[in-house]
Amino acid sequence: MASDINEANNLSNSSESQASENNGRSEIAEFYNGTNVLVTGGTGFIGKLLIEKLLRSCPGIVTMYMMVRPKKGKSPEERFKESFDEVVYDRLRQEKPDFLKKVVMVVGDAAEEDLGMTPETREMLKNTNFIFHVAAHIRFDDKLRVLVNTNVRTTKCLLLWARQLTNLKAFVYVSTAFSNCLHKTIEEIHYKPPIEADNLISLVNSLNDDQLEAIGPALFPEIPNNYIVSKAAAENVVLKYGDGIPAGIVRPSIVTATAEEPIKAWTNNLYGVTGPAVGTGIGLMRTMHVIPEHKADIIPADYVVATVIAAAWDIGTRESLRKLEPGTTLPDVERVPVYNAVTSSQKPLTWQQYLEWNREYGMQVPSVKCIWYFMFICARYEFLFHIYAFFLQTIPGFIVDNVARLMGRTPMLLDAYRKIHKFSVATQYFSTREWDFRNENVQTLWRNLNSDDQKIFNFNVENIDWREYFYYYLRGLRMYIVGDPMDTLDEARVKYSRLRVVHYTVVTLVVLLLLWIAASLVLFVWPYYHWNY
Repeated sequence: MASDINEANNLSNSSESQASENNGRSEIAEFYNGTNVLVTGGTGFIGKLLIEKLLRSCPGIVTMYMMVRPKKGKSPEERFKESFDEVVYDRLRQEKPDFLKKVVMVVGDAAEEDLGMTPETREMLKNTNFIFHVAAHIRFDDKLRVLVNTNVRTTKCLLLWARQLTNLKAFVYVSTAFSNCLHKTIEEIHYKPPIEADNLISLVNSLNDDQLEAIGPALFPEIPNNYIVSKAAAENVVLKYGDGIPAGIVRPSIVTATAEEPIKAWTNNLYGVTGPAVGTGIGLMRTMHVIPEHKADIIPADYVVATVIAAAWDIGTRESLRKLEPGTTLPDVERVPVYNAVTSSQKPLTWQQYLEWNREYGMQVPSVKCIWYFMFICARYEFLFHIYAFFLQTIPGFIVDNVARLMGRTPMLLDAYRKIHKFSVATQYFSTREWDFRNENVQTLWRNLNSDDQKIFNFNVENIDWREYFYYYLRGLRMYIVGDPMDTLDEARVKYSRLRVVHYTVVTLVVLLLLWIAASLVLFVWPYYHWNY
């Protein structure tokens, strides 16, 4: 049991290593030969996987530029070093021990004027061939100014700079499939943004935060949060300033842990559906507002990364073959192609299946860090969600925190439940709706790959076995997010059995208490009712 993921990774790695021997026939790998690549957001989840995959599967890349900015009191140098210490690079270290010689840290901040780069850095980057703009601020509830400066203004600055590059082969912007969520059907086309990107930037520059917060609901009455506003505007920027250069957009849906590579079930954050999966698994989160039969469009991160790499190849070859007469204009979708990296159109999965497999496989591998036995109630209606959250989370949190105070310990549970409730409210727009995503461009791209590239850059979601995926997914969350190695499983199962007894004892006592209260009320009211009637 403890070696499940390791054994699966060995099989997966040997399979792809065999395919990698055919790299000489890989059109995509050949397209990257002798090139220089710039990645923004390289210290993030998708960014790490993208850098790892490019360096491992496209060995002809000359230089990998990684833009890093100071953050949370850490220097760019510290963040750069910490990034490559993660387990996600272990396979690359084994197969290509000298890979770091190709990686060059670029100190900069795309949200600043001139990208925060010195003239020397700009000179160094003038021969950049590929730009992957992955960096983004993804907190739904953050201020509009922060999201616009990071997600919209950043993209504009990068594109204005990219237009000056004489050897640019492709600029790929990683957006989100929900950037145009007001539409029921989301195709691989460009939609009109809620506000033109340049106008939005000007608005942010001219108003303070209080004014922006006051007019936001009037400007964007139907859009669920500022994050979506910023991503829709960023796509508008790519369409406008990507005109005339080889640019495109990849829109992934809800990104989850890897399916196969470089290791199975790897993730390093609690974004998207990962937070609820971990929260329910350790017995912390007990309810969520969700419509069970709706489609949950989740996609493994390695499928997204493969799509991004292949999309750059597609964009670049389209541009090299394009011979336009002067004055000729192309439709938006041909000038700046869009790729919806989604699963529901080919391999649909419902929230009910997602929740059931999380429960089934999570309970097979409980963690020693569990605080309670598994208990989760799916709330179809919002008022029920708030009732469940109050009785199953807020009240227990209040009780436990007060006991902790009496024992001289720091109360933490109620604060954790406030964060969980805030997250649940922020994401319920997406868990209670479903969309008809179209991905014809991605399917066509897949068919255009030769057999070797289909082995090396697998993004055909029809290949996903969801049951097998969740089997490893829950084990991966235990190892990589909870930080609990599989060799503690026996100890965890003993603890989990005890938690089960405690859980059902408490449930039984609560039910008996409620029955006693109900019976007491009946006995109290009945004499008056009988006397009057």
